[in-house]
Amino acid sequence: MGPNLISNYSEAAAMILFVIGFSNLLLQQNLIKKIIGLNVMDSAVYLFLTLKGYIRGRVAPIITDGVQSVESYVNPIPAGLVLTGIVVSVSVSALMLSLTVQLYKRFHTLNLDEISTRLRREEQ
Repeated sequence: MGPNLISNYSEAAAMILFVIGFSNLLLQQNLIKKIIGLNVMDSAVYLFLTLKGYIRGRVAPIITDGVQSVESYVNPIPAGLVLTGIVVSVSVSALMLSLTVQLYKRFHTLNLDEISTRLRREEQ
């Protein structure tokens, strides 16, 4: 392990989380597990954005004590992107879960292969 990996262990952890979520999304057949994998990927991206937006020794961009120097504050854009992303991912997760419930009511399974097989049989 090089010195860059040791000093950037949190970024490496975010990338490992992303790979775990992506592999879960690709390899699982259960729709609930796929949704969980997508949420893990989302969380990894938010962690990475938060880590990249933070600068040690700087504070939130709220002007106090008359300090208006840009070098004293962190950039608020990554935090805003993370908050927006969280709202969007909660909405997408709710939509995916509601569609999964409807699929389960119709096919009585959450296995994606089984659902696609039954759909093909219905088309014929």
